[in-house]
Amino acid sequence: MLAREIEPRRLTHDALIVGAGFGGLYQLYKLRQLGMDVKVIDTASDVGGTWYWNRYPGAMSDTESYLYRYSWDDDDLFTSPNRYVMGPEIFTYLRGVADRHDLRRHIELETSLVSAVYDEHLNSWTVTTSRDQIITVRYLITALGLLSKINYPDIPGIPDFQGEKYHTAAWPENLDLTNKRVGIIGNGSTGVQVITALAKEGKVQRLISFQRHPQYSVPAGNRALTERERVDINASYQDIWPSVKDSATAFGITESLTPMAAIAPEKRKAVLQKAWDEGNAFRYMFSTFADITYNEDANEAAADFIREKIRETVKDPEKARKLCPSEPYARRPLCDSGYYEQFNKDFVDIVSLKENPIAKFNERGLALQDGSEIELDVIIFATGFDAVDGSYKNVTIKGRSGIDLKDHWRETGPASFMGIAVAQYPNLFMILGPNGPFANNPPAIETQAELITDCIAYAEHFATTQDKHAVAAPAIEVAEEAEQNWTDLCDQASANSLFRKIDSSWIFGQNIKGKRFSSLFYFPGLGEYRRRIQEMKANGWAGFLLSVGHAA
Repeated sequence: MLAREIEPRRLTHDALIVGAGFGGLYQLYKLRQLGMDVKVIDTASDVGGTWYWNRYPGAMSDTESYLYRYSWDDDDLFTSPNRYVMGPEIFTYLRGVADRHDLRRHIELETSLVSAVYDEHLNSWTVTTSRDQIITVRYLITALGLLSKINYPDIPGIPDFQGEKYHTAAWPENLDLTNKRVGIIGNGSTGVQVITALAKEGKVQRLISFQRHPQYSVPAGNRALTERERVDINASYQDIWPSVKDSATAFGITESLTPMAAIAPEKRKAVLQKAWDEGNAFRYMFSTFADITYNEDANEAAADFIREKIRETVKDPEKARKLCPSEPYARRPLCDSGYYEQFNKDFVDIVSLKENPIAKFNERGLALQDGSEIELDVIIFATGFDAVDGSYKNVTIKGRSGIDLKDHWRETGPASFMGIAVAQYPNLFMILGPNGPFANNPPAIETQAELITDCIAYAEHFATTQDKHAVAAPAIEVAEEAEQNWTDLCDQASANSLFRKIDSSWIFGQNIKGKRFSSLFYFPGLGEYRRRIQEMKANGWAGFLLSVGHAA
């Protein structure tokens, strides 16, 4: 074979976006508005990101459906039939966005990022893909997903199990679990959803929840929306979205400013009951009292209210005991569609792994620490993700320093400036990188994609002021001091939160063995994050450094 026949293809674009989910699609849309030549790659065989992969039974956004979409996509009226939107509906919606806005011609699917190396002389990135392409671009934008690097438990013998094994983030199509003995490991948001769905379906012979951490979950309050409600939402979006983006959580709720101690003790339960009846976990945590996340007494009262509901709902006292958490109510808020009720069914059981951990897997199922064995036909891992920075551990990204980004973060902990840029990595931007806002994802993603677009436009304008013929190649990067200040700010903002006191919380990277403890989010939320952006711009893009080099 001739050498030229095996030489990788070389392609040149202004920007490359890695990922075609909520973030990648909107970033493509925005950069195309700037007139840029943009390419998008994605490992999957279709657009959708998280919602391409998460097809497990019961997959649902816990954001109300009118807010789990793009605010700018106003040529597509809101038509969701229910208060919450299910996974397949979100997948269909994102596919529709790609089609309506003619985005697919820029997207290459079944293509993964392998490596990216920054050229300091040309101020450009040289990217290698899984298709043996070499792509040279000025700007590299990663939209790899907040929760996409699959995590499996560190338990011996997983390969020994001879039955079926599935992770909820890699769910096969048309999986039939009829008359099978199914064990589900993990009971976070995904575990709660899949347990509820399979138990309601009632086709499995036996369903066992291997519970790692008992969860506080409140009703979602899902129901069909009326035609009048949908019409009113579409007519009000111009008022809805600004207020949502100005709030902390961006969940469309009124966030309380009242501490629990300001309300008479005999009236507190009524406030909690009202939020419980209305549904939505973020409403229960943030619209009832202002101090549930940091005041231990207020938190305990909110937690005890949920524990009472569990004991009222679950008829078997032993099951109820196992389901009742004892830690603070300070994991990511969960809501459900009848989770606790499912444990009243004879074929649904629970094993507390805090009391009796899994010792090992074997050919027939698994053995518990007390020596008992449980035979299973199927094991489902609802064990979550190596969140935020985990997606960067399988790729090589070398910046100005020549150091791989994952090695850089291994030394410092996952860090960035405003969740979008890292010092020593010019012209590299991230959507949902470490230390971004802790809020409803679609409006948070929009905010970051718009900020990245403005950064790139700012750099391009700077280049033309240095060279009127626009052949200079700009480099925009973050000052190390700015990154450190933002990282410190995120750490300080979470310092008094009870979220930091929770064992194995993915929000601080502690669900992954050996991962350094760090605050992976900006806890003040989206509204304050957007105000910080405006302040940064008003101060002359404080924190960013600009330079020019030779054009490629």
